[in-house]
Amino acid sequence: MTDCAPVHRVVLLAGPSGSGKSRLARESGLPVLNLDHFYRDGDDPDMPRHPELGIVDWDDPRAWDAERAVDTLVQLCRTGSAQIPVYDIAHDRTVGTELFTVGDVPVFVAEGLFAADIVDACRARGILADAIVLRRKPWKNFLRRLTRDLAEHRKPPLTLLRRGRELMRTEQAIVDRQLGLGARPADAEDARNAIRDAADAPSGMP
Repeated sequence: MTDCAPVHRVVLLAGPSGSGKSRLARESGLPVLNLDHFYRDGDDPDMPRHPELGIVDWDDPRAWDAERAVDTLVQLCRTGSAQIPVYDIAHDRTVGTELFTVGDVPVFVAEGLFAADIVDACRARGILADAIVLRRKPWKNFLRRLTRDLAEHRKPPLTLLRRGRELMRTEQAIVDRQLGLGARPADAEDARNAIRDAADAPSGMP
């Protein structure tokens, strides 16, 4: 890829599973890239497994292809379009690709559990507009997550319930880790304002 200045920049929106990242990102009216599509296939021999639940640990950053995600974001910021993977969570694998375009807006949103893991890489490549961790009450996140995952038939109900209880127990550690990676905390209203400020800035930088 030719090394050139970015035309667009990205707001990274992190937060625990079920915190409402996807909905808040959609409400912004900006293009939204779901970083969950960069998960590795479930049959990858290097996929981490949860020591207690005995299943693939989808909340471990080793389950996610950070390098591929960053390369795709750089291409989007420089050219405005890229082929992105399409991941089927119910079947634990990539099932195809699709074209994602940014359009003529200066900023787009990339949201996902591991968005904070690529803050430094995006900043180093000159494409970062902002990095936010969405913080909400763990029990509300549990209910949102369980309702969503049951509706989408992501996994068997018992697996979803067991995983959800474990995530609620460890949620503060997840948030603390994301903050330590360089994202800043925000409630829903603060996050909306931050995304709006980035979008309104001529350079995509608030």
